[in-house]
Amino acid sequence: MFIQTETTPNPATLKFLPGRSVLGEGTLDLRSHEDADLSPLAQRLFDVRGVAGVFLGSDFVTVTKAEAEWPQIKPAILGAIMEHFMSGAPVLSDGVKPEAADADEFYEAKDAEIVATIKELLDTRVRPAVANDGGDITFRGFKDGIVFLNMKGSCSGCPSSTATLKNGIENLLKHFVPEVAEVQAV
Repeated sequence: MFIQTETTPNPATLKFLPGRSVLGEGTLDLRSHEDADLSPLAQRLFDVRGVAGVFLGSDFVTVTKAEAEWPQIKPAILGAIMEHFMSGAPVLSDGVKPEAADADEFYEAKDAEIVATIKELLDTRVRPAVANDGGDITFRGFKDGIVFLNMKGSCSGCPSSTATLKNGIENLLKHFVPEVAEVQAV
């Protein structure tokens, strides 16, 4: 089994591509060792000293480190991912489902058409680019011209995430949806 590794804009995060489906649909963002009960793969990764976060995507795993240095922990992470997939164990624990993109959304019914346009732009132009960097951005709400987005994976805590959010996503949405005044991370 060959696992590709890619850097992300977040220096504390690496993207691992095992060459097979991880979740297929949806994502799962695990920020602590306690959250790892949701995924046997995440449990193996959090057992590696220095791992601070695990994000599972359609065909990739993003790992965020704490104090450790990549040259010291990367081989152990690669080993944990390889062991997991070679064992045939499931990625998710029984009964656990990936996070749906539309969970916990809020907006007024009169804004449904605006929200549909915002979601389409996010799904077609933003999310694929962010997934390439090992993360995900999902719509959470729209109120008084403000779009609320949830940043996950490598996007969470990334030094350039504010610039991406304000200069990239906000400008894109303002251009296509005049009702958008601002974009904020939740």
